[in-house]
Amino acid sequence: MNAEIKFAEMRVSVPSKDGKDEALGIMSKQDALAKAKELGGLDLILLNASSDPPVCKIVDYSKYRYAQEKKRKEKAKNSKATEVKEVKMSYKIGGHDYAVRLKAATKFIKQGNRVRATVTFRGREVQHDNLGLDLLKKLAMDLEDICNMEGKPRREGRNMSGILTPTSEVVKSINDAKRTKEREKKKMKEESLAKRELEQEAKTSAAKAAMDQEKTTIGGVLDGLDLEDEFDDDDDMDASLDELLGSTKVADDLFS
Repeated sequence: MNAEIKFAEMRVSVPSKDGKDEALGIMSKQDALAKAKELGGLDLILLNASSDPPVCKIVDYSKYRYAQEKKRKEKAKNSKATEVKEVKMSYKIGGHDYAVRLKAATKFIKQGNRVRATVTFRGREVQHDNLGLDLLKKLAMDLEDICNMEGKPRREGRNMSGILTPTSEVVKSINDAKRTKEREKKKMKEESLAKRELEQEAKTSAAKAAMDQEKTTIGGVLDGLDLEDEFDDDDDMDASLDELLGSTKVADDLFS
């Protein structure tokens, strides 16, 4: 990456606004690094060292690494969802046991998985491989609405197997269900976030209303107090004492 790239010339591209890559052509290493710096201090990364000339791309490396990791996880998730399941049976399988295997194969296919249907032979039973082939064809026909047989069944040792793959309609239905579930999950998350915001706003409004009410109450109490009258009452009290005690020199000295 950047100066660590050992090639002198390279074919350079940059991501465009529509998500596609825009080719800048063949550039020298110095010009490519200068272009990366010019585009906002981006990074020059090597995509394909074996091509002639090597292919490089100017990107924000942290965002590029995040996108690659996201793709890797998505690919791993999809590969896990399309793993190969297996159902085994004998060519002499009874009706009830066959129904159990058919039900299991149906379940696996409707989950988007491929199914390996295997008929096992013991000892001299291997000479009846034609009956095993007929059984696999019967299973494929019973599931023809939701899957297809990949090629023809093959015998390997004492086993004969055929691969059943979900039809395009089944795959589409599964993908549509996944997208619907993801949209519902996203909607529930947004609704939960909006609900929390409303609750927070309600708490803030209630606290503000309580403070305003408290201010109003205190203001009403203060308005009800006539402080000037209280001062007038003090003057009246002083005058009454003068009348009671008289205006004597002793009283004046006592209360001065």
